Amino acid sequence: MPAFSRFLRYFMAVGRHGSIRKAADELNVSASAIARQILNVEADIGTPLFERLPTGLRLTAAGEIMMAAGNRWQKNMVDIRAQIEDLRGLKRGHVEMAIIDALAKGHIPAAVRAIQDRYPGITVGVRVLGNDDVRKAVTSGEVDFGILFEPQSYRDLTVRAFVEVVLGFVTPTDHPLADRREARFSACNGSPLILPADTLAVGQQIEVLVGATGMEVERKATSDNIQMITSLVQEGVGIGILSSLDVIAEVQAGRLSFTRISDALLRPMTLALCTNAARTPSYAAGIVLSEIELGFAQLSYPDSMRLKMQNGE
Repeated sequence: MPAFSRFLRYFMAVGRHGSIRKAADELNVSASAIARQILNVEADIGTPLFERLPTGLRLTAAGEIMMAAGNRWQKNMVDIRAQIEDLRGLKRGHVEMAIIDALAKGHIPAAVRAIQDRYPGITVGVRVLGNDDVRKAVTSGEVDFGILFEPQSYRDLTVRAFVEVVLGFVTPTDHPLADRREARFSACNGSPLILPADTLAVGQQIEVLVGATGMEVERKATSDNIQMITSLVQEGVGIGILSSLDVIAEVQAGRLSFTRISDALLRPMTLALCTNAARTPSYAAGIVLSEIELGFAQLSYPDSMRLKMQNGE
């Protein structure tokens, strides 16, 4: 790391550990050198960065601001190095992305494999987060890009690609609903349901349906994990309600069926590939983004359910 980053290295290590001594051990430098750097900067800006407590050091409000700036600086340095390597003709770098749980199988893993095959010098980090946490990770600069539902209300995001995703019943292939491409929400009346928890993006749409229809649903089970919901459906616990995106792999493999909920009040959800509007992606991030965009349309409905249509359903 360049010499001009010495203070930030020292400061951030102390901030993480709450101790100059522990920071010195981590960085293999003397505690007095770290203390001197911090005192010099505190004197220069005219405010303390740490509270000196009997139990150690704690960041002040100014220290929190400095820590956030340090995190951004580190990320910017990674981007700068990637751009310099680009000038040298090297396809290297590390790319961080954030995705929702439904994308932890299928297109994204396949895209990462393709990137590794074509660009072995690029490494990829994939964070699987809740929908709002994906947005926060992109806007804060923690990741290079993210894939999330309903991004249009966020001015700090740039949408690179998007598809429409719909809500539907998820059933075993021998269930009566499996023969229907679409059905109204009332078709599940009296049936045991396996519902996503409110923390999942589709949970809000289900609550809209329940409220609008006034139907009393039999909540047999709930989960905040899509894999658990599909597993419970396969075990015969009840009918699942998920988005078309959630069960692409299972439907195409013939393990489950998806029947779109056709109530007029429901609108398709927008799944979008987004970057930070205030930042230009690094060269490596641009390569990964292009690979993800290449097959993004496969995640849409009805293309994602094309096996059912090919079978005449």
